[in-house]
Amino acid sequence: MERAEITAANARAWDEAAPYHARHNQERLLASFRTPGFSCLDATETALLTRAGIAGKRVAQLCCNNGRELLSLEALGARGCAGFDISAEFIAQANELKAAAGAEAEFIASDIYEVGPEHDGAFDLIYISIGALCWMPDLAAFFAVAARLAAPGGQLFLYDKHPIIDMFEPGLEGEAAFTPVHSYFRREPFAEADGLDYWSGQAYEGAVHYSFPHPLSDIFNAVIGAGFVIRHFEEYAHDIAVAWHKYEERDAQFPLSYTLLASKAD
Repeated sequence: MERAEITAANARAWDEAAPYHARHNQERLLASFRTPGFSCLDATETALLTRAGIAGKRVAQLCCNNGRELLSLEALGARGCAGFDISAEFIAQANELKAAAGAEAEFIASDIYEVGPEHDGAFDLIYISIGALCWMPDLAAFFAVAARLAAPGGQLFLYDKHPIIDMFEPGLEGEAAFTPVHSYFRREPFAEADGLDYWSGQAYEGAVHYSFPHPLSDIFNAVIGAGFVIRHFEEYAHDIAVAWHKYEERDAQFPLSYTLLASKAD
């Protein structure tokens, strides 16, 4: 399939999932964002972003979903924020949360690969969180967009699940849950139609969507190839997804998440 076909298929799947997410989560988030200063960011990324100097930074989030993270960054002092996502339905939810928070962030429905040139060089920080890279068939082109949006000297922040998780199937239990099912070096995408309601876990027959496993070497090389210099990388034993908590606190622990901070050459 061509990249545009994959993006269109994934947009349909995410638009379809939006009302499921809203029923489970939107009212709670609306109430939370009505509280001044509310942030949904965890302690790990809050500390790292604070040290990196988030206050006053112009921030773009690629694959912003319902905008909760970008609005949290604005609550931490970021300014001139913009979120981009392929799903118009999730962008609509983001605008609801924006109104509840009285925030200024702008939310734009767009194929990430096709973000317009009017945003070039407009941001001090490009923020990418869990649930972004796995939908990207072309990492080099994705990080090229990030580099294009970043101002000279701008930073790239990435907080994601560790790629080793993609070796396992979260629906399995017992010993089977800890037996690798997929190669770490798998190249073909996962094509599924089981719905994307990861909040409630409700199963439904949905549009076919395509997700992509990326080893760390591919991620690092794409970041470096886009002109960023990696300044920080750390792996963690804690899970930042929804379905992987059973892999925490093991005697023989493998990494479950990581952060990466890089800067664009002046």
